[in-house]
Amino acid sequence: MLRIAVPNKGSLSGPASAMLHEAGYQQRKESKELVLVDPENDVEFFYLRPRDIAIYVSSGKLDIGITGRDLLLDSGANAEEILQLGFARSTFRYATKPGTATGVGDFGGMTIATSYEGIVAKHLADEGIDAAVVHLDGAVETAIQLGVAEVIADVVETGTSLRNAGLEVIGEPIMKSEAVVIRRTGSPADDPKVQQFLRRLQGVLVARSYVMMDYDCRVEHLEQAVALTPGLESPTISPLHHEGWVAVRSMVAAKEAQRIMDDLYDLGARAILTTAIHACRL
Repeated sequence: MLRIAVPNKGSLSGPASAMLHEAGYQQRKESKELVLVDPENDVEFFYLRPRDIAIYVSSGKLDIGITGRDLLLDSGANAEEILQLGFARSTFRYATKPGTATGVGDFGGMTIATSYEGIVAKHLADEGIDAAVVHLDGAVETAIQLGVAEVIADVVETGTSLRNAGLEVIGEPIMKSEAVVIRRTGSPADDPKVQQFLRRLQGVLVARSYVMMDYDCRVEHLEQAVALTPGLESPTISPLHHEGWVAVRSMVAAKEAQRIMDDLYDLGARAILTTAIHACRL
């Protein structure tokens, strides 16, 4: 069986299980379940702390896992990402009290508090900055107020928590993170079970990003309509009972669907419909 690590809690857990379910895999019904066997798909899922997943995968005990890029890099584990999943996106940045520093170059001799000391230590070394790094679990915004550090490094989404703590973001982002599928570095890239798993997840990503669009169009406007809806290969075109009209079916990006419908209508197309795609293979 293919052995896969899945986050058991936090912002990665729910979306990861939802994506696996959309990809046709069984998922646990109770949060206390630690292992789930899916015999129909020849897969065994292990629900683990997100921070531990890269370690388990790098050990070779598990074949692949879903975790955050930030957690992968912070672990220093012998594992690599092989597919970006597009959820749990975040930006990792430095922050401090206004007037403390204007950029990373001013951090020399300061203490930086973070829950991601591996990422921060490497970034400081790459920048040639000699600063101390203090590891704290959980929220680190109060570290400056309590005198534990002059600077913090943490995940920033809206920046509201930092502003409420009287802090401001400094410098460029250290890194951008999202959920990723990982495997042990150097493991076979052509493993058929892994490739099938990746194809299923890629199918979910495409299905979420596209809709199927159908519409009727006069033949004399067909070339202009097809230019608006080229599809992945080319659209399907079928003649209608009324002479001079054809039916067109094509995949279009979901975020552009409304604009394309407007343009098609202005072109004279009618009966313009969109339907969700639940699964696909490209």
